[in-house]
Amino acid sequence: MTLLALGINHRTATLEVRERVAFTPTQLEQALTELRNLPEVREAAVLSTCNRTELYCVTDQAGEHAIYEWLGRFHGMEVSALTHCAYHFLDGDAARHLMRVAVGLDSMVLGEPQILGQLKEAYQVARRAKGVGGELERLFQHTFAVAKQVRTETGIGRNPVSVAYAAVSLASRIFDDLAGSRALLIGAGETIELVARHLHEAGVRRLTVANRTRERADQLAAPLGGEAITLDGIPDALVDADIVIASTAAELPILGKGMVERALKKRRHRPVFMVDIAVPRDIEPEVGELSDVFLYTVDDLQEVIEENRRHRQVAADQAESLIESGVGRWQHERRLRGGGELIRDVRARGESLRDEARDQALARLARGEDPEEVVRRLAHQLTNRLLHRPTLALREAASDDRHDLMDAAATLLLDDTSDPPR
Repeated sequence: MTLLALGINHRTATLEVRERVAFTPTQLEQALTELRNLPEVREAAVLSTCNRTELYCVTDQAGEHAIYEWLGRFHGMEVSALTHCAYHFLDGDAARHLMRVAVGLDSMVLGEPQILGQLKEAYQVARRAKGVGGELERLFQHTFAVAKQVRTETGIGRNPVSVAYAAVSLASRIFDDLAGSRALLIGAGETIELVARHLHEAGVRRLTVANRTRERADQLAAPLGGEAITLDGIPDALVDADIVIASTAAELPILGKGMVERALKKRRHRPVFMVDIAVPRDIEPEVGELSDVFLYTVDDLQEVIEENRRHRQVAADQAESLIESGVGRWQHERRLRGGGELIRDVRARGESLRDEARDQALARLARGEDPEEVVRRLAHQLTNRLLHRPTLALREAASDDRHDLMDAAATLLLDDTSDPPR
């Protein structure tokens, strides 16, 4: 079986494509069930964030093509459109990619800490959907251990910078005094929680959090002295908002052009800074056409992110070294497990042949046959049965001039002092 990592991210696909390929929380269970039911797939996990959608699977050799076809069917896309912007890794390279993702080396913001939490959630969802077996279980647990080592031993996690931080940093460049601004945050997930903290640290005290459930919005807003509203209250809150940052898991936009236009009229066209971090988008792209709106998406945060990337490159190099060691340990343990399985199979076959020969010998003794003759036949029969398959394989190897197999057979079957046949 093969370990396969397949997906798209912010480097390989446009925002429009990432929106189409993203899995919403309500789709994940169905997606994992369908993926796991493919004949070629034994185990599966799905990671879907605003910047990437990745599938981690244990498959047979034909699995990659089947997974591409399934992904296309699920999202109503041509397979060619997917393969044009997708990447895939096998076995050791797949493990390396997962570890790099876990520590933020493959993120838009180098070293950003959110991705590890998102990966742990993806693992838990896959476990609940019975998509994780022994191979992925061991890989994810090993990956989490390597990620912890990287965070502990390098500076990549110090003063963490995320997409949320980049959004607030961009706002501070546009507003001379953030403390005098009123912010409307749409959503109440981890990203918006980080945005709220960063805004509060930047001096913003007038903060409103809008969410599907007021209770969750209040949990986020109350500690920061903010106000909690439901999504129905957004049109009124927009009138007072100088900063709007949205990040929900909604399948359709929450802010439309008409709603924003009406709010701008009531604001007497005072400008609004908006950042849409969500994938799929929470704010209709047409909102950016309004003259008093400065609308940015996750892709527009690249300048802020690149500045962060330069500062973290030294720590990233150290992290790469730790990951290589982690991949080496994982491969070594995987080889040992594979060897252990082969050893068990070989011993089980030998014990089966032994038991069969023993039972036949005991039956002959019970019939009164000469014990000495029975022992001779037992030894001859057992030797022939144990060596029959290896002998056939050696003859075929010699016929094909397979010296590698001949040398391996000599190492496995002969004494250390014996010279390998040539």
